Amino acid sequence: MSLEVRRAGSRFVTLEAGRETRHSFSFGPHYDPANLGFGLLVSHNDDRLAPGAGYPEHPHQEIEVVTWVLTGALAHRDSTGGAGVLRPGQVQVMSAGTGVVHSEYAEPGTGPTRFVQTWVRPAAWGEAPAYASADVSPGAGWTAVVGGDGLPVRAPGATLWITDASAGDQLVVPEVPHAHLFVATGAARLGEVELAEGDAVRMSDRGGDLTVTAPGQLMLWTFGP
Repeated sequence: MSLEVRRAGSRFVTLEAGRETRHSFSFGPHYDPANLGFGLLVSHNDDRLAPGAGYPEHPHQEIEVVTWVLTGALAHRDSTGGAGVLRPGQVQVMSAGTGVVHSEYAEPGTGPTRFVQTWVRPAAWGEAPAYASADVSPGAGWTAVVGGDGLPVRAPGATLWITDASAGDQLVVPEVPHAHLFVATGAARLGEVELAEGDAVRMSDRGGDLTVTAPGQLMLWTFGP
């Protein structure tokens, strides 16, 4: 059983024209051999884009790309024909499979855009790429947005839960082989550990009682059998 707190200020940061990305794991030029992933999670990026800024066409292969928009709007287009504008309350899963090319930009006219994008290792390689999105309305409890009752993901046992919580709400982090908690907005307390916006906790073979201390959205990846 273990619990590891990763503070917002300890993350790698990439600054480019109109973009700021905060990385929870090794990414691109930010290499840390002791921080390559956690469970099936290999990337957890918190992106902030100026209107019209973003990422031109680039490839992915054999990875599940999950995107959750917090503010603004994110225009997505990929080589499977998947396209659309993601807004807060919408989730997207792009299964890269044998190979996909996509682009994503902050929709002009919607103000700054912030989104969290995570990459999860699939259970098997060699499948065709696929794309799906859905509207989600998280409540005070955990809502499965990917895996479980949410959008399908090619990683059995992987579930992304989101809560739109108020101060004083009580939640429980389930005891699973791996759980990754991220405070997207607001603040919370896990046991005796105080967590602010941008903080994350990695838990192995343990759960915990969670108290929301400031309203906001919490994101929880669980990886179980």
